[in-house]
Amino acid sequence: MGLFDRFRSRRPAGGANPPDAETYLREWTAARIGVEAFVEPPTIVTETTVVFVAHDGEWTRRRVGSPKKAKKLARSMKMPIYDVQLVGYPQRMRDHDARGRAERKREKREEMLRQLREKDREQR
Repeated sequence: MGLFDRFRSRRPAGGANPPDAETYLREWTAARIGVEAFVEPPTIVTETTVVFVAHDGEWTRRRVGSPKKAKKLARSMKMPIYDVQLVGYPQRMRDHDARGRAERKREKREEMLRQLREKDREQR
């Protein structure tokens, strides 16, 4: 491994999408109900991405290359597609993330209490 190898991009040359992004999104969608697509604009760091959001707020994001590709993918899967800049993200997505944060916080607190109890038992 060269000195600067870890700083090199892992993406294929030419900014091509990983070949399995579409397959992943199709499989992800097949395992859930009520999935909708939300196209995100390109940024300095990433090209155009699409966020798939299920009925319960669970979501996933993948690079798609262009808004046209995202629309073509969503239409081929017969799902609605929205522009995030126009409609924003759905509330159920934010609620899902908030539930996840609360759950992780509760688990961390329980783990800390468990460790304190074990430490207390060891000292006795």
